[in-house]
Amino acid sequence: MNWTTPADLRAQVQRLWDRGLMLAGLVDGETLFPRRLTLKGPSSSELADRFDQVRTWIADLRHGAHYRVVMREVRHRILGANLIPEEIWIDTLDDALALIGKRRDAERFAELVAITRKRLAPTLPWLAKHPLKALELAPHWPLLLDVVDWMRANPRPGVYLRQIDIPGVHTKFIETHRAVLSELFDLALPPDAIDPQAVGSNQFCRRYGFRDKPPRIRFRILDPELALLPGATDQDITLDHDTFALLDAKVIRVFVTENEINFLAFPKMPRSMVVFGAGYGFDMLARAAWLHRCTVHYWGDIDTHGYAILDQLRAHLPHARSFLMERDTLMVHQSQWMTEPQPVRRDLPRLTPEERELYDDLRDNRIRPSLRLEQERIGFGWIEAALSRLQSGHGG
Repeated sequence: MNWTTPADLRAQVQRLWDRGLMLAGLVDGETLFPRRLTLKGPSSSELADRFDQVRTWIADLRHGAHYRVVMREVRHRILGANLIPEEIWIDTLDDALALIGKRRDAERFAELVAITRKRLAPTLPWLAKHPLKALELAPHWPLLLDVVDWMRANPRPGVYLRQIDIPGVHTKFIETHRAVLSELFDLALPPDAIDPQAVGSNQFCRRYGFRDKPPRIRFRILDPELALLPGATDQDITLDHDTFALLDAKVIRVFVTENEINFLAFPKMPRSMVVFGAGYGFDMLARAAWLHRCTVHYWGDIDTHGYAILDQLRAHLPHARSFLMERDTLMVHQSQWMTEPQPVRRDLPRLTPEERELYDDLRDNRIRPSLRLEQERIGFGWIEAALSRLQSGHGG
């Protein structure tokens, strides 16, 4: 028996609430009510076969509160004339809220709308779009509006987030609510206060004109004769990217590796440098004009992601070469093979023919499914031999 029950009616209204449709009307003035709900009742044969159950069903519906039951007369050849429910209506928003126990929440949301309409009307569309999220943020909403007010008075402020001086607002507050603030800023700020090219959560500061923590580049000079600082100790140096771009390191060869131990253990080599952890952020590295005059070697894992990172690097440094990412290295270290969790499948247009051939073998599982050789599993003697070939001019 699938006849509509009072619980089913509440569930229908609850779905309207969960979609935010009931509260959105408090912002834009559009109402869902009166609204007819879906009603499934007994068939003609069920009226005769289950007459007692039908009477109970009718009584349950008619005893329910906060909705209106429209009855119709049905004439049955056995039972004669009877009234059964034909339609169920919710006449007002208040009835709907009472039915699902949401009157208090709606009152809180109406208060948020009133505050926002008075203080920052341009952000009202956000409330209409995200009413349930707004309810979650209700305790913080006045502070969020304070931040938007401050930004309207100080567009593209050119300060760090920590320097914003608003009572009750601290850096963690802004960081915690960055996604919401971004949407509110987009609604409330003039177009010239927003950088449309900066998108995504990691571009928040750039998009709205805050100072951002400068990217830092970590490197080691592999030639003791080119040490940047006095002393014989191994020099592990980190610079912001602007300072790195001004560096006069007098190197002719730069290695880029993703593994910190490989970075720290990288052997000494004349007129060479090793850089750690560029990952997919090679645009900052490539801003160093002197780097374009060097031979750049990228050393990553032999797997599809390693080749994807190499492809990204060549978007900024087209002359970059791969290091220890060829088939010989892979096959010699078969005992160290592992599994790559989520292989890359897309085409990588910047690979050399030899790299593309191995990449295709990896992504198409021609050697072994989801094959990976992590760079830290390559034997140190194999590394030293490859560097020796590079020095002698026989390496790639």
